[in-house]
Amino acid sequence: MSALLEMTGVKRFFGGGRTLFGTARPRVHAVQGVDLAVKEGETLGIVGESGCGKSTLARMLVGLDRPSEGEITLKGTPLTGSLETARKIQYLFQDPVAALNPRKTIRAILEAPMIHLLGMKKEARKARMNELMEAVKLASDFLDRYPHEFSGGQAQRIGIARALAAEAEIIVLDEPVSALDVSVQAQVLNLLEDLKERLGLTYVFISHDLSVVGNVSDRVAVMYFGRIVEIAETRELFRRPRHPYTKLLFDAAPVPGQRRIRREVELAELPDPLNPPQGCAFAPRCPNAQAKCREERPTLASDRPSPTQAAACFFPISETA
Repeated sequence: MSALLEMTGVKRFFGGGRTLFGTARPRVHAVQGVDLAVKEGETLGIVGESGCGKSTLARMLVGLDRPSEGEITLKGTPLTGSLETARKIQYLFQDPVAALNPRKTIRAILEAPMIHLLGMKKEARKARMNELMEAVKLASDFLDRYPHEFSGGQAQRIGIARALAAEAEIIVLDEPVSALDVSVQAQVLNLLEDLKERLGLTYVFISHDLSVVGNVSDRVAVMYFGRIVEIAETRELFRRPRHPYTKLLFDAAPVPGQRRIRREVELAELPDPLNPPQGCAFAPRCPNAQAKCREERPTLASDRPSPTQAAACFFPISETA
């Protein structure tokens, strides 16, 4: 599969600069030098703790935010936040009901991208809306209702239909099922998989839930403190994580029938986003950390056990560990 969407040296800072009186303003380092390629037709999962930069990265991918440094390209063309970008890349939000305008009917919500992005005529829009409602397994009668009349699962199906209305090629899904009941999660995930196969879509699936990401993704990228610390094909990553942070995430995930959850021995010492450490940001929490880790910053080229796996770690987990 060829690269459809690429990020090169992408960084995003918030704040910075100086006040009117010349005082330096603090600058938060949200995303710090991400290099990532999304292959056409795949589902790329992105996981990490809250605050690691996942949602900021997602907003940049769809043009809701701009990189402070670096470049994002779609089929080799830089993203500009134009209407063409909006037509090619759509966003599915975490809170399905809050993502829909409460003052507009579902018909008006679905019509908006058809009018403004595709320039479709009335009759074409009508036929397209019926197709979309059928695709997400909702009755066409729902088109004249308002968002508050739907359950969370139904609202997320409408959100999916809105993303498809613009005939997008890539859908960025930011925690798309975390606000839903478990049984409804399965329905939405199965629907997304079905639509991906039928329409040839590409997904960027962002979540903190490892079980969900493991089931839907072809590859998984692990984020920590604004950086990708490990990336691999899903089976490879779950079978043999190389970065100690990835292993920590796996150990902390609840397992059915297991009463106690494995956790870190000491309280986590999180990096300061206003003053990033010189070396590896995970070093204060890492059982494998040595002096080199606090002095130098590892890259994804630091450990490559296979052509499809890479970890930003000087002292990765060995296969016998």
